[in-house]
Amino acid sequence: MYPTIPKHLPYSPLYQKALDIFRISRSISHYFVDDLCYLQPNGKEDPNIYFSGDIVQQSNSLAPEILKAESQTFSEDKHKYAAQVNRLTNRLYQNCERLENTHSNGKDFMPLLRKELRIFRKLQRTWMLTL
Repeated sequence: MYPTIPKHLPYSPLYQKALDIFRISRSISHYFVDDLCYLQPNGKEDPNIYFSGDIVQQSNSLAPEILKAESQTFSEDKHKYAAQVNRLTNRLYQNCERLENTHSNGKDFMPLLRKELRIFRKLQRTWMLTL
């Protein structure tokens, strides 16, 4: 499930943090799915259940985009993929904020994921300067 790292690329701290974020978001999503999968009294499903899937999808896309950016030869291509990593990080953070407003046991773990995202953003700023 995890993308493999080519032999010529080192294990970057940003890539490792992206894998950590993926593991955390997948675990948190399991809590949300169990709590939000029930129908509401009016017969509709909870719309917040989709945000739990979004955090998994977005965090799963971080690591491959980092590898694409690091493996590019030209600076313009590197920055294109780095911008995609930035967009994914912003969307992931927004979905974390949305999930914190739900009535689920999983929202207790959202500060942990947001803390990891803040660390990721700091690493990302340094990483973008090195591209």
